[in-house]
Amino acid sequence: MRQRFQENVAPVKQGDELQVTIEGVGEKGDGIAKVKGFVLFVPNTKQGDQVMVRVNRVLAKVGFAEVIGQAKQEQQQEQPKKEEGAPEESYEGYEDTEDFGEEE
Repeated sequence: MRQRFQENVAPVKQGDELQVTIEGVGEKGDGIAKVKGFVLFVPNTKQGDQVMVRVNRVLAKVGFAEVIGQAKQEQQQEQPKKEEGAPEESYEGYEDTEDFGEEE
């Protein structure tokens, strides 16, 4: 009886548009992004870039994509910021003495 192995199925397909982070640079200078462990080569990028890409070609173990824009940073922009001019905490009855507990 012959045992069949499950084929590796890429988690992306041609035409997909994805937001990725470039994790490294390959031998030929293309950026490398990973989607669920699947490697995508993205030309004209450098390590640390966060970009939107369109998948152009999908092979058995790797894919190729092109940059179509900058990644959206919605989560970072929606975090509440501390209001400027907000009242500071008051410590009634506290006297600042700068002696740091030294005895006189």
